[in-house]
Amino acid sequence: MDLKELTAFQTILQEGSFAKAAAKLNYAQSTITNQIQRLEKELGFQLFDRGWEAELTPAGQIYAAEVDRLIQHWHYVSDQAKAILREETGTLRIGMLEMLARQIMPEALSRFREEKPHIACQFVIGNTDLAASELRRKQLDLAICGEPPELKGLRFEPLHEEKIVFAAAKDHPLHLHGEGKLPFQELLPFPMVVGGPTCLYYLHLSRQLARFDSMPLLHSVSQISAIPGFAARPPFIGVVLASTPLSDQVKPLAVDWEEPTIPVGLLDRRDTVYPSAARERLIGIIKEVWLTEA
Repeated sequence: MDLKELTAFQTILQEGSFAKAAAKLNYAQSTITNQIQRLEKELGFQLFDRGWEAELTPAGQIYAAEVDRLIQHWHYVSDQAKAILREETGTLRIGMLEMLARQIMPEALSRFREEKPHIACQFVIGNTDLAASELRRKQLDLAICGEPPELKGLRFEPLHEEKIVFAAAKDHPLHLHGEGKLPFQELLPFPMVVGGPTCLYYLHLSRQLARFDSMPLLHSVSQISAIPGFAARPPFIGVVLASTPLSDQVKPLAVDWEEPTIPVGLLDRRDTVYPSAARERLIGIIKEVWLTEA
């Protein structure tokens, strides 16, 4: 068997028919049929019931469950062999939170380039929800983000704990509170500027607000780094992560509340059985930089 035959079989499963698979691969339908027939001959059993367009036989169902792993293994062995003959080349696609793009990745990329000068990196900046979605769609090789509420098909390795911070302009009335921490309810009369509903901390904040009879007016911003700009204008309170840079006009509020910690780390697909050496080295460098920055 060869990779084209495995790819043809995989595409039929994904598209649902021989005709759609042929269109997807830009083949004639007869080419797809011939590839499957050769694969069946080499395997020694029939994959599809010929009475149906793409109905798997019982043996075909067992083989289908392993075809992704077989193709991954094929690429892995090929990549390993090529790496011996020449320098590694290619592209890694990494999703990440905005704060990490500012703090961790510039140094990590600099170190990675010294070891893998011919590997390009594409960074997709977004929240945890976007990273999880793109990983499931196989549009990313790796993500560095929070832990999504639903981990089906994914695995998460925590590396860092983030905290939520309330910040306001230096001349905000709440900064005149005096000594000690502000009771949380004293924040409620003031409008808050927060990240969107899929942001890392939104659920934690929502649970806290749900404990009170009154709710502050919430304004949402998709980029957390933009929130301090709004917080510089009283009476707004900005709700950010502890790693978010604040301007000189804004400072954190000392608030008495059940402050949650939010895990941030590496998010990956569980079906990544044969990761590339370049990808694994980038992960190692990210961990090294994270420990240095912590």
